[in-house]
Amino acid sequence: MARTTTSPASAAATDWQQLDNQLCFALYSASLAMTRLYKPLLEPLGLTYPQYLALLVLWERDGLGVGELGERLYLDSGTLTPLLKRMESSGWLSRARAADDERRVLVHLTAEGRALKRRAASVPRELAAATGCSADELVALTRRLQQLRTQLLEADPHSHHA
Repeated sequence: MARTTTSPASAAATDWQQLDNQLCFALYSASLAMTRLYKPLLEPLGLTYPQYLALLVLWERDGLGVGELGERLYLDSGTLTPLLKRMESSGWLSRARAADDERRVLVHLTAEGRALKRRAASVPRELAAATGCSADELVALTRRLQQLRTQLLEADPHSHHA
């Protein structure tokens, strides 16, 4: 992915109030396009995109607390709890209070939830191919977006992730 730099003169001449010059809109519209691409890949598995993201985290580390899962996904409990309830009713996970602290709810994959990992193995490859980027470009872009997210969270006085 070629990195272009903008000279100070051309950056100053940019009309920052045009939609196509807004970083936020580029991120938002790219996210919408990415989510649209996931839909036909996840539908045969019976998954929505947010459910897929939750499973990715649990495939990495099963038995997380709801709070830890929410932090990893940048979701509050009001959004996460209904998502987990739907996933539990689909038979992919179970939720149970922690034995050592009843305030904590732990999320564990069921055998069916673990089996979905094998069934979803082609999803990342298909998405990567759709981007038209090389593996190195995807790694670099992902790292840069993660850095940007960190910088934005650190700049946000209301963020709990700073």
